[in-house]
Amino acid sequence: MINQPEGYRAFIPAPLPPDPPLAFDAQLATVLARAGTAVGRLDGVAATLPNPDLFVAMYVRREAVLSSQIEGTQSTLEDVLAYEIDPQRTNLPRDIDEVVNYIGAMKYGLLRLDSLPLSLRLLREIHGHLMTGTRGGNKSPGEFRQSQNWIGGVRGLVDATFIPPPPHDMRAALDNLERFLHDSGGLDPLIVAALAHAQFETIHPFLDGNGRIGRLLVTFLLCHEKVLQRPVLYLSHYLKRHRATYYDRLMAVRLSGDWEGWLRFFLTGVAEVAREAEQTARQIVQLREDIRQRAQATKMSASAFRLLDHLFQQPFINVNAARDHLGVSYVAANGLIGELCENGVLTEITGGSRNRVFRFGPYIDLFADVAEAPAEFAEPQPTLH
Repeated sequence: MINQPEGYRAFIPAPLPPDPPLAFDAQLATVLARAGTAVGRLDGVAATLPNPDLFVAMYVRREAVLSSQIEGTQSTLEDVLAYEIDPQRTNLPRDIDEVVNYIGAMKYGLLRLDSLPLSLRLLREIHGHLMTGTRGGNKSPGEFRQSQNWIGGVRGLVDATFIPPPPHDMRAALDNLERFLHDSGGLDPLIVAALAHAQFETIHPFLDGNGRIGRLLVTFLLCHEKVLQRPVLYLSHYLKRHRATYYDRLMAVRLSGDWEGWLRFFLTGVAEVAREAEQTARQIVQLREDIRQRAQATKMSASAFRLLDHLFQQPFINVNAARDHLGVSYVAANGLIGELCENGVLTEITGGSRNRVFRFGPYIDLFADVAEAPAEFAEPQPTLH
């Protein structure tokens, strides 16, 4: 903690990698090994899916919902799916644009990794996509802050829970973080991801959106380092479940340099969410096989099979969307949706004779169990001085 001329004390993070070096005792080594094994199994199972990109698409949506809920949004996974099939719907939460932006920012960042290294520039670009047009759109999207912010407290800097580095020191810390991302000294990528996330959250370089960008950083880093071939590992679910411990572990790093405690917490989460995602991937394979066998027994048409495969990418659908995807007439598309309803694949959820929307419930339910309830908490938001 460093005294500032204005009379408050800000936290200036020590450079990475940690000094003294990390103490890899038996417990930490075991947790790292378990996390690495779980991530490897997930990456392997995801590659065996009939179309892995469809699995990724749903995981991206779910992560966008969960990560945004941590910041206080109310939109659910089903709200996102409803928006995608009809953006003009009037009964969606007003914060749906924040979740949609998150999906766009994640996709943009993953594409940019093909041509741009994991860098401060990339983080700024992703932040611009995340924040533009949302409730944080007036807080310098795509730009690092140029003023002091703080977290918590009712009287501002006087009783703030945490005060990140002022702009000058923030920039020096960011430069160190970028150098570390480019040269981590041979540390395991999972360790690098843990250190980078904690350091980024401590620097808190944006006026808003730091939590979401910090969580995205983990996924981008693991994909950049080829630990994952596809972005199927996200920690938001774990961090929501263990929110108090998460904040405590970060503060222990800041106040006493307890990197080992943070790493044990982080790596335990990696192993946990990787195992959950692996299980979901296996359930998707089994669901697809069960539905196809049932449909074959009822002699479902070839076009209905084509539409079924599309539902794994877009599990909310209407007749117009089915018509456009298959290139058939409206009447034919309506008949195909009827086939899938008769086979128990689709359920009509709007209750009307016009503008009907159908839900691929068995598939959505594999993801919705942890992505429907809005968060019961949010980390205190940064406040401007």
